[in-house]
Amino acid sequence: MGYQKLGLNTGHRKAVLRNLVTSLFRDERINTTETRAKEVKSIAERLVTTAKQGDLAARRQALAYIYEEDVVKKLFDTIAPKYADRPGGYTRLVKVGYRRGDAAEMVILELV
Repeated sequence: MGYQKLGLNTGHRKAVLRNLVTSLFRDERINTTETRAKEVKSIAERLVTTAKQGDLAARRQALAYIYEEDVVKKLFDTIAPKYADRPGGYTRLVKVGYRRGDAAEMVILELV
């Protein structure tokens, strides 16, 4: 099936997802809509798996996607070692209700 378009053009969608992934790793928890969270979840899981390798090539791959260098450092030094013995499932979605303006389903996406 691929991915959700999120009602955005390609460049905007990629930028939104990169910002959300950066925020997730920086704050370890974000509040967003369910469809955006599901897209971010798959990207974040792949980045954590890449970070678990810990080599220079993996760090450069993460730097190519995540906007902030200090967030990549946190991913490699703090987050990835936490999940060293875990084979996947690094994130959790918690439904929190509906947004008041347009009734979009809101969720909290957090690192387990």
